[in-house]
Amino acid sequence: MEPIIEVKDLYKMYKKRGMKESITAVNHISFTVNQGEILGLLGPNGAGKSTTIKMICGLIKPDSGNIIIKGIDNQEKRLKSLSHISAVLEGNRNLYWRLTVRENLEYFAGNRGLSRKDVAETVDNLLEQFNLKHKEKELVNRLSRGMQQKLAIAVAMLADSDVILLDEPTLGLDVETSYEVRELLLKVANEYNRTIIISSHDMDVIQDICERTVIINNGTIVTDDRVENLLKLFDARAYRLSLGSLLSVKQQQLLKENFPIHEYIPDTFKSLLEIELPKSEQIYDLFDILKLESTPVEAIDKKTVNFEQIFMKIVKGEMQHEVVKSS
Repeated sequence: MEPIIEVKDLYKMYKKRGMKESITAVNHISFTVNQGEILGLLGPNGAGKSTTIKMICGLIKPDSGNIIIKGIDNQEKRLKSLSHISAVLEGNRNLYWRLTVRENLEYFAGNRGLSRKDVAETVDNLLEQFNLKHKEKELVNRLSRGMQQKLAIAVAMLADSDVILLDEPTLGLDVETSYEVRELLLKVANEYNRTIIISSHDMDVIQDICERTVIINNGTIVTDDRVENLLKLFDARAYRLSLGSLLSVKQQQLLKENFPIHEYIPDTFKSLLEIELPKSEQIYDLFDILKLESTPVEAIDKKTVNFEQIFMKIVKGEMQHEVVKSS
């Protein structure tokens, strides 16, 4: 699959206000985004994610490194490069609140040199597809947050750019509208072959619609892998064991030494053990510890792991996972 965005050895440093010392926000990161892909670009606050997004959008310049969008370097030919990307910013800052829904679409089309007549059919189609037709004469400031978000995505679609970057696309939405926005984004990617980059703290959204995720922490990439691979990897390591007796002091000590991430819950005569294995083959080491006191295992189940748990473990360094460069 051919990359539509290439981030190459990107570096950005900021000077602290009123101080001589500097802080490295982005530390020589590299990754690609493929045509038609939905990529989750993630990171905790202060990790360098927002700086990376702003550099991709051309809002700030990197100190070194390159961003290539559809074969065009965004530093050498900035406007031509950025014509291939549209951004939907958090808080719907790319909408005019005192214009109606239709007027917003027509206004932003006009910004790209298109007349109302030129885009009349396209605007009608977008209003229908995004379920906004009945609101076309409504002022944007009177719309629900969900309607505003759908309009912002429709405006990005109107630009006919190859890449759409969305910052927190479901923030503040109710559950029903959040699912509606997810379905719209899948439709945009699959039916219109648009490439989508999503930055979000809503890990359910990432798990539901992203094929791959790049996670940034402390200015560097800590994970670049398919969401499916991460879910399978961590799901294979998490277990819940119902034990027919209590563990001895020695057994508990061995658990602490060999399995940093576990929870032991003793009851009167029985106990529960929830454990995550650094390596899947260490299940045999666990059974050796249980065998010391012939501890009966009444049940063993795999724990269901969601992407939010995976994300937190990766950024906290609790899981041993190599950075995989997915092609």
